Amino acid sequence: MADDTLSRCPWCGSDPLYVAYHDQEWGVPSFDDRHLFEKLCLEGQQAGLAWITVLRKRAGYRQAFHDFDVRRVAAMTDDEVLAQMANPGVIRHDRKLLAIRDNARAALAVQEEFGSLSRYLWGFVGERPLVNHWLSYREAPAATEVSKRLSRELKKRGFRFVGPTTLYAFMQGVGMVNDHETGCFRHRALA
Repeated sequence: MADDTLSRCPWCGSDPLYVAYHDQEWGVPSFDDRHLFEKLCLEGQQAGLAWITVLRKRAGYRQAFHDFDVRRVAAMTDDEVLAQMANPGVIRHDRKLLAIRDNARAALAVQEEFGSLSRYLWGFVGERPLVNHWLSYREAPAATEVSKRLSRELKKRGFRFVGPTTLYAFMQGVGMVNDHETGCFRHRALA
């Protein structure tokens, strides 16, 4: 159960799932390739939707896509991916679902070239989280020069649903950027 006496970024509201995500995951630096791949794919699934919608379906995505094991997802056929269109546990959008498999194939190539997806992605921020000092989360930009550059580079490598806004949300989610409000109890803990 979340501690209701703590000061949090107001975007997470009071939904227990959203509060837990805010308190335990959002903004925490992640260097795990599987987690980074999962978050990259899930952020792409969010395009045009609220993050809570994707968060509520996260378990369904993990089941449908082999717990985001990059090699297993990369090996999925079009038919295996498109069979998920009948799965109420995921967002049933054929292009977004196929993008997960295509992103796995692109991630494998990145891992082969750079040794890990983590090393490649974190290289865009100099291997350290960028720490911002927003009084209100509304001050944070939708995209930055770094997210625009990362978006361009990932697209060149065959990744899909990785626009600059999606990539900035990804960067926030995996702790490449600390965008917790300065009054939020997580800002100081992660700074």
